[in-house]
Amino acid sequence: MLLGTMATTLILLNAWAAAPESWRKQWDDPSLNARVEQNIERFRKGDCVLEVVDAAGEPVGGARIKARQVSHEFLFGCNGFVLGQLKPEDLEERYESGFVRLFNFLTVPFYWEGIEPARGELRYAEPARDIWRRPPPDRFLPFAAKHGITLKGHPLLWHAYNPAWLPQDANALRDLYRKRFREISSRYADKIPIWDVVNESLVCTTNYPLYTPERAYVGWAFKEVAPLFPAQTTLMINEVTPFNFPPAGNNRYLAQIKQLLAQGATVRGIGFQYHFMRREALDKYLAGKDCNPQRLLDLYEEAGRFGLPLYITEITFPSAGPGGEEVQAAVVRDHYRLWFSAPMMAGITWWNLGDGTAVKGENEAMGGLMDAQLQPKAAYRALDQLVNHTWKTQAEFQTDVRGTARLRGFYGKYEVEVTSGAAARKFQLNHRRGEAKAHRLVLAPHDQ
Repeated sequence: MLLGTMATTLILLNAWAAAPESWRKQWDDPSLNARVEQNIERFRKGDCVLEVVDAAGEPVGGARIKARQVSHEFLFGCNGFVLGQLKPEDLEERYESGFVRLFNFLTVPFYWEGIEPARGELRYAEPARDIWRRPPPDRFLPFAAKHGITLKGHPLLWHAYNPAWLPQDANALRDLYRKRFREISSRYADKIPIWDVVNESLVCTTNYPLYTPERAYVGWAFKEVAPLFPAQTTLMINEVTPFNFPPAGNNRYLAQIKQLLAQGATVRGIGFQYHFMRREALDKYLAGKDCNPQRLLDLYEEAGRFGLPLYITEITFPSAGPGGEEVQAAVVRDHYRLWFSAPMMAGITWWNLGDGTAVKGENEAMGGLMDAQLQPKAAYRALDQLVNHTWKTQAEFQTDVRGTARLRGFYGKYEVEVTSGAAARKFQLNHRRGEAKAHRLVLAPHDQ
């Protein structure tokens, strides 16, 4: 699956040659790249101390240490909407292996139309009738446990993708939402730590029964949901792509969040979508004023002042059209580097992993990181290079006379092998952001 450095460079050069000059100029700006790299070094990496001692607690100087990062603290994600639905079997296998190679974060579908397509027909558990892109949520639990994947539920309340049987009376609908919130929390509150509570309220249609011009239903939903989930659950608000671009001073989304927090709403995470569903839309964006990386970073830094984690929650960059795969790969690389560098960013979620797995009407974009046969495209390989190589730490060093050594690396889980003379031992450690701690590693005489 890997793409060599030379081949990656060639793909990106081809993409740059086909790209609008304004895009090339802004994204290749040395000041931007210095800002991105400085942020990554500052916010995605940190120092920790390793203390090697013998069985008596005495320091072991000159011990050789090999540290290898095996997973990220940062959440790199994708939706899992077609898990277990692909035929033949080898296609499903490629989907699952392609997923776990890149991602430690998975969005689970909780659209009401899929959870309860007919009133009383609850599709939380197997067996359930098959609905494309709507597997029952229980299907994701063993997959996540097996591969160390964090799950996110999407969404608890949205004005779209609801079953036809829902009432049009606002009070009756609120009662049903309360029932839905209780059902979902009772099954998954201790299993899924991140939720989109309200989705796309600023583009809510006026015929939605809970709609009012001030979107009061958003605060109501957070008030209803919060007591049902643990205090550490990330309860998110999520909004559509255009709100990435207006500056903080006139950004309606940031104004809405500020008002919600002032009212006491338990918003604990902020989501920004990033969809370009057609090649024409992507080309227009790349040549337009919104494709301004410095301003994007400025906006995310301003949003970070709420003190809440930020997420890029849904991403589509098409690969359709002339030179599409190369352009997609370069745009993926550019944006992921920028998003990874934003100080309060906690996760980035691609939307559809494979071509042909999008919602009807969006597959023409060929917006997967893999093709319809679940073979990696250039964008997958570019992201693999970042996630599994550029942003993963491997280091070798020795302890000093006091038995200590300092590891600077990307945050995540590490395998550490310590060797001193004939003694050798492997350790697992968690290097977390905001947690400056010393890891005490004990080499006993029998560790050989």
